[in-house]
Amino acid sequence: MKSNLLIAIVSSFVFSAGAQTQIFNGGFEDWGNTSPGNADEPTSWYSNKTGSTVAAIGPQTCFKETTNPHSGTACVRMETKYYVLAVVNGNLTTGVVNAPSQNKSEGYIGTLNHSNAADQRRMEFVGRPDSLIGWYKYTQATSGTGATAERGKVVAFLHTGDFNDPEVPVNGNHPDLSGNKIGKALFITEATNTTVWKRFSVPFDYTTGATPTHIMISVTPSENQLTTAPGFTGTGSIMWLDDLQVVYNSSVGMEENTKNDFHVYTFEHSMFVDFGAVTDAQAVVNVYDLTGKVVFSSVLTANQQNELKLPSYLMSGTYLYQITGASVQKSGKIALK
Repeated sequence: MKSNLLIAIVSSFVFSAGAQTQIFNGGFEDWGNTSPGNADEPTSWYSNKTGSTVAAIGPQTCFKETTNPHSGTACVRMETKYYVLAVVNGNLTTGVVNAPSQNKSEGYIGTLNHSNAADQRRMEFVGRPDSLIGWYKYTQATSGTGATAERGKVVAFLHTGDFNDPEVPVNGNHPDLSGNKIGKALFITEATNTTVWKRFSVPFDYTTGATPTHIMISVTPSENQLTTAPGFTGTGSIMWLDDLQVVYNSSVGMEENTKNDFHVYTFEHSMFVDFGAVTDAQAVVNVYDLTGKVVFSSVLTANQQNELKLPSYLMSGTYLYQITGASVQKSGKIALK
């Protein structure tokens, strides 16, 4: 029975001969960023508190939630809040929350900080996935104009170079980089409360046949950028998100495949990837359980032995791994004892 189950999982799994990256820290288990991020954000993800100058003035809208995550020990919670004279949309992104002015219509998410051109935040990503999936909970604002129309949003852009969302500039707030877009996946919640975890799955819509180099994701409990709910009283919309990942459609089964001869092994609760002779500076390793869920991701360092401390909550058993980069590819199985 177990053997048949493993064969079914592996045959439908996402490994193939093409590079297939996963979203880094899409389970929101790891928290804390070095500058320009802060300790209150998921690792490799950012909020308005580390956005451009005006955006950072607003209240904290992104929080670590350890009560009843969908899986693991944590998820992320985003809250829309009233602050002084305006409503600040809850937010989470792999890029930068930019507010060039106090005019909300000029706000945007970008890979470059509007206040500091040297601050570039891009999540590396190589692959053309079929869909974006995740789990969410949602509550609407309790007061204010349009409270019952509030909806949450998750949007992912596959791109090259830098990128901005919305793509069309407003009052010259950013350059038009829409030519760098390769694909987009968009999920909008229903305009209703969802108090138990609910799965979503949306397809990527591709505009070119190119291969992306990065992914930019942004999440908000207030899909309307100009929302005024909850006003100066009440509670704004709240969205919880967990286990965000991409899915690849492939007819190729999961076989051990290698573009470079390097060793992968485990000892105690660590995974070792010997990159001593590998010069690829863009490689990423993803570890999956036997349901296909990403349980660990890490960027690998070239020209050295990589020792990766695996999460303590991973139980003994068999896991699948995939290593992809510009010039390397390897997939297989590891065992934790």
